Amino acid sequence: MTNETRNFIAGQWQTGASTAENRNPSDLSDVIGHYAQADAAQLDAALAAARTAQAAWGATGPQKRHDVLMAIGTELMARAEEIGAMIAREEGKPLAEGKGETYRAGQFFTYFAAEALRQLGDTADSVRPDIEIDVRREPVGVVAIISPWNFPIATPAWKIAPALAFGNAVIWKPANQTPASAVALTEIIVRQDLPEGLFNLVMGPGREVGQRLVESAQVDAISFTGSVPVGRGIAAAAMVNMTRIQMEMGSKNPMVICDDCDLDLAVAHAANAAFGGTGQKCTAASRLIVQDGIHDAFVEKLVAATQALKVGHALEDGTQIGPVVSEGQLSGNLDYIKLGQSEGADLLCGGTRLERATDGYYMAPAVFAGTDNAMRINREEMFAPVTCILKAGSYDEALNMANETEFGLTAGIMTRSLARATHFRRNARAGCVMVNLPTAGTDYHVPFGGRGASSYGPREQGRYAEEFYTTVKTSYIHSGVPA
Repeated sequence: MTNETRNFIAGQWQTGASTAENRNPSDLSDVIGHYAQADAAQLDAALAAARTAQAAWGATGPQKRHDVLMAIGTELMARAEEIGAMIAREEGKPLAEGKGETYRAGQFFTYFAAEALRQLGDTADSVRPDIEIDVRREPVGVVAIISPWNFPIATPAWKIAPALAFGNAVIWKPANQTPASAVALTEIIVRQDLPEGLFNLVMGPGREVGQRLVESAQVDAISFTGSVPVGRGIAAAAMVNMTRIQMEMGSKNPMVICDDCDLDLAVAHAANAAFGGTGQKCTAASRLIVQDGIHDAFVEKLVAATQALKVGHALEDGTQIGPVVSEGQLSGNLDYIKLGQSEGADLLCGGTRLERATDGYYMAPAVFAGTDNAMRINREEMFAPVTCILKAGSYDEALNMANETEFGLTAGIMTRSLARATHFRRNARAGCVMVNLPTAGTDYHVPFGGRGASSYGPREQGRYAEEFYTTVKTSYIHSGVPA
């Protein structure tokens, strides 16, 4: 395809000021392509075009927006295997996970297609005589979307879909590690009948394009998913222009393993939550808080389950854990293994670089035991196939340990006790709580987000998304007296 390495700016596929190489982390000899890097002038052109296009799109009726989003979602679901393989190739996610992510991205679009038809306002009588009140939601304007590499289709989908559904224009800056997925999604979106400049793909370096984007007075709202330090920088920049912000950032998710749980189920869910997506999930269970009565049995079973996981090429049949995304990520992961050992944690398995038939960034999933919340490996988000076991005496101690963090995205509990489950749901300081389930895995029709350093601003997903992507207007009408 002639435009596979280009950005989509102001209604046209455009080459960039430079290019960035994209290699397969499962096979470093496989160069996927060289992808355009935009410059400041191209970003400014995208912003100007988006401003003009948004006025036209905002005036478009809900049926048209419904039809466009439904077409996008339907195509994504139909092409889940093809695009899922692309995700596996460039990010290292096992093929089954890539296919599932693509299908879920399609569901975001079809869900918000329906939401486009449900934009209902309110009417009321004023406390003053002969005055009526109309309350409605309007598009916020031009939305900057900055998305991460770990869910290169799903995360942008749950941002782009509501942005378009509620009448906004989009400037999308994806992560540079996953440009092929970004181009694929863009091709599907811009095939639709959209005003020229409504949707823009602007790949480029964060220090130049990303910083200029968040500092622009032409942006009305910024939706960001990424690290806490970058999020704090975006918040500081956005405040200069009073730009609306929505941010999903770091996590250090606990899973409490109670002494009355189904032990085999707890091990299965803990391994799934800790190591799915190679541990590169903001919802990963990186702190397993186990009551002492079952601690040793749980540890033994978890280590066995971890060692049985197949680490391999993301496109290879049977692979359960692919490579990590980059050399820098692998190096950071291995540094955390050394840090944990220096802090006195007991490395029970994994934590080493693995050799496979193809040269890639493979790492054996790791389990630490003998840890506590004072250790950096339990305070900092590693974004790695690494989990840490902490021992707790009572349920109350376990709950307190779970809440002893600056983050608050997800939290889980494994128990047969309705009382414990209910108490944990009400008292865990997290935006999402899972009972007898992995901490990872959320639905598209309900809100997603956390508290503390994990999230800032309105929730994502479900009907709650309208709080960010729309603004409320209250109108007072005095019609006079009929003649």
